[in-house]
Amino acid sequence: MKPKKATRSLTRRDALKLTAAGFGGAALSSTGTLVAAESAQPFGAEFPMLDSLATGEWWAKAPAAGPRRQNPQAQARATQPPPMDVQRKDVVAFAIYTHQNGVLKMTAQLYPLKPDEPREARLEVKGEDGKWQEIARSPVLYPGWSAHIRVEKWDATKNVPYRVRHGKEAAFEGLIRRDPVDKDEIVIANMSCNSSRTAGLRPEIIENLKLQDPDVLFFAGDQTYRHTEHTAGWIEFGLQFRDIMKDRPTICTPDDHDVGHPNLWGENGRLSTLKGNADGGYMFPVEYVNQVQRQQSWSLPDPVDPTPVERGITVYYTRLIVGGVDFAILEDRKFKSGPAGKIPQMGPRPDHINDPSYDPKTIDLPGLQLLGERQEKFLRDWTQDWTGCEMKAVLSQTAFCGAVHMHGKRDERLLADLDCNGWPQTPRNRTLEEIRRAWAVHLCGDQHLAVTVKHGIAEFGDGPYAFTSPALVNTIYGRWWHPLDEQPGPNPVPGSPLPWTGDFKDGLGNRISMMAYANPPDISDEKQRADGYGLVRFQKSKRKIIFECWPRFSDAKQGNKAQFPGWPITVDMDQNDGRKVQGYLPELLFEDAKDPVVQVIAEMSGEVLYTVRARGNRFQPRVYAPGKYTVKVGAYKPDKQSLAGLEAKEQTAAGSRTVKLF
Repeated sequence: MKPKKATRSLTRRDALKLTAAGFGGAALSSTGTLVAAESAQPFGAEFPMLDSLATGEWWAKAPAAGPRRQNPQAQARATQPPPMDVQRKDVVAFAIYTHQNGVLKMTAQLYPLKPDEPREARLEVKGEDGKWQEIARSPVLYPGWSAHIRVEKWDATKNVPYRVRHGKEAAFEGLIRRDPVDKDEIVIANMSCNSSRTAGLRPEIIENLKLQDPDVLFFAGDQTYRHTEHTAGWIEFGLQFRDIMKDRPTICTPDDHDVGHPNLWGENGRLSTLKGNADGGYMFPVEYVNQVQRQQSWSLPDPVDPTPVERGITVYYTRLIVGGVDFAILEDRKFKSGPAGKIPQMGPRPDHINDPSYDPKTIDLPGLQLLGERQEKFLRDWTQDWTGCEMKAVLSQTAFCGAVHMHGKRDERLLADLDCNGWPQTPRNRTLEEIRRAWAVHLCGDQHLAVTVKHGIAEFGDGPYAFTSPALVNTIYGRWWHPLDEQPGPNPVPGSPLPWTGDFKDGLGNRISMMAYANPPDISDEKQRADGYGLVRFQKSKRKIIFECWPRFSDAKQGNKAQFPGWPITVDMDQNDGRKVQGYLPELLFEDAKDPVVQVIAEMSGEVLYTVRARGNRFQPRVYAPGKYTVKVGAYKPDKQSLAGLEAKEQTAAGSRTVKLF
């Protein structure tokens, strides 16, 4: 029996919004009704394998067997995704949400629905009287089976129990947390790379995270490696992590494997036709890419600029403020140039370099993109807007350096990997300069190897700190930090238990100072693969950031001794600008404001050195060269008062200036 077409009455305006947002599989009828065209092959006859377990007569299909393995114990662990046909009371698989500026956005992920079931999800909240009240409804979209709920005028000062309902009996419950603005320490969990070759739940991670109770979750990418079966893989991921996602804001950003790629250079949305995709672009249909993105990222705050890239692929880069910490959420794959055809091939594939005689400068060509002009502008504007926040951090999929020596196997050395964001080098440096201007840190995943580094731009240590989380489950691809001479670099970390810290250049010529790394002792042993996750603590009153790195099978009750050797690492917020201080401007005394925003501009070049929120009613601006400077101040942006012609002095006793903002 073929599934029936299901309709959901909407206004024409609402339906047009859904179509513009990239909700594939939807058609607008002449009467303004959204028609879910539930075809057996929604991405066309050319791609019958895409989402096949959740399309067509999905209830008659069984998952294909996973790859066979030599190890019987490993083979016994099913690598199949969970069954899609569940009891109908369990059809709401999970939900993720964020809220900001009075807008709640929630994505409810449902299991595939049967032909006679309603294509609608409902959001209910529990009032102070203990009664449930429905506040919103949303169509369940096909393909993908996700429902997207938006609630305006959301009160973020209260914890609100919620449940997503479908039909008469299905429900999924959680808690929409209030914004913890009164907490001094805001904690984000940093996670990525959730191998689908190890199926089943993740109780050891969930129990630790429940105990550590982060305020927000960040899944940087590769939530699933099911490649052509995103809905099944996404539901699998949701089952594994829903017990922590249901009760706190969750940031999910898809990476290459989520959209079915081995690697991804988005090239502004063009079509990729080369095996391995190093030519740049996306190889699967736009509708599939947009489905993945809406399932994972629609619940983020609205995009800063929602204009799609080429061929109608949607974007999601944005910002989220939680408890006074402002997170810039980037798409560091979507606009990036692909290497094939642009630079000479110097390895077994276009994106791998193994020629030790090559000059990194020869591949840093004019016109190559990393974040793209749109995201660079967003980042520049974000550094100067401190509305509602005291500290800042940048989130993206992968690292702005190649902090890896061994790839795949313990003895397979690779000089440079162009999949990392250490290439192209010039836009990499521009990005780090912007992050530095806000004294922000960078958090990411993707590399399968946990590292904390301090970036160098013009000199070692002059850039921001960055933390790459370990793979949650690392059965896909091992990586190691292992200098060829097996020696520490200059300026090693004093007292570190790790032998190879200090200043190094990666294979792309980028300067990095290695603070800590978590090499896997044995990639074939589940307990020695260096699986795990990161926690980052933002201490607002002290203006400090603490990086923590937790093994998957650790016991958080044991405290810091359970972390990977080399962590925790504590840094001051202002250390994210590591340029050498050459002088100071007069101390600013604020009569009528506390914690103002201060911006320092070099008058000769017009360069903004930094824009930061001060602590208290005093601030001593530092500068990095002699000359004259303009200082701008304000409550949220540097727009209330401007002091020009300030001269740098070598000592901190450079006088003082009284400033009134109001």
